[in-house]
Amino acid sequence: MIVEELTMPEFALGLEQTRTILIPFGATEQHGTHLPLATDTLHAAQVGRLLARRRPLFVAPAVPYGVCRSTADHPGTISISTSTLRALAIDLITAFYRQGLRNFILLTGHAGGTHTATLIDAGEEALQRLPELKIAVLTEFMLASREGKGIIETTDDSHAGEIETSRLLHSHPQLVKEGGEREYPSFPTGILVRDKRRFWPGGVWGDPTKATAEKGAKLEAAVVDALARLVDELERGKF
Repeated sequence: MIVEELTMPEFALGLEQTRTILIPFGATEQHGTHLPLATDTLHAAQVGRLLARRRPLFVAPAVPYGVCRSTADHPGTISISTSTLRALAIDLITAFYRQGLRNFILLTGHAGGTHTATLIDAGEEALQRLPELKIAVLTEFMLASREGKGIIETTDDSHAGEIETSRLLHSHPQLVKEGGEREYPSFPTGILVRDKRRFWPGGVWGDPTKATAEKGAKLEAAVVDALARLVDELERGKF
């Protein structure tokens, strides 16, 4: 059940089928010269919709902004603060809980460490506030990279590389441009830098030249399968 497409009576009827909701989080962030700024949001929203076709599940409207540190200076990246993301996540959990939802999956397509840690922190606070809440927080990339072993050829593939490019070649091929090249960032260990583009000019972490739509289809299916297992565990477990 896609929340933004439901009427008020349909939402109420949905609560008779399930008390589980997936909230997709994404980002508006550079993804090299070949992928759209909405890449992370598209990934999370896409697998949520596919999962909702397989089982009773609410899928909230995707949050299209996130905390983006290493890409903050690249054109098109629109980052929000950790305090904003944390407050928004807590507010959304609280509002959906008030509506009757009890099992929550915060699925982020943006896998930045600070961003993900902020969502985990919000989930931990909500867990203390709401007595019947069960919640999982995870990155969509975590599932894709884990489930994609044997599919992906590139070592240490990450941002705008083989995985993400393959995914979009399958799900949104009209948005993928030519020109993505193999690259890895060269940030100094432990040192914070002002000119981030100096150490990561192209904005790619991996090798998009190895991407194919066929790989993307396999990865997408594997992620949806993994999410289905997670929902089962969340709904049946005593957490």
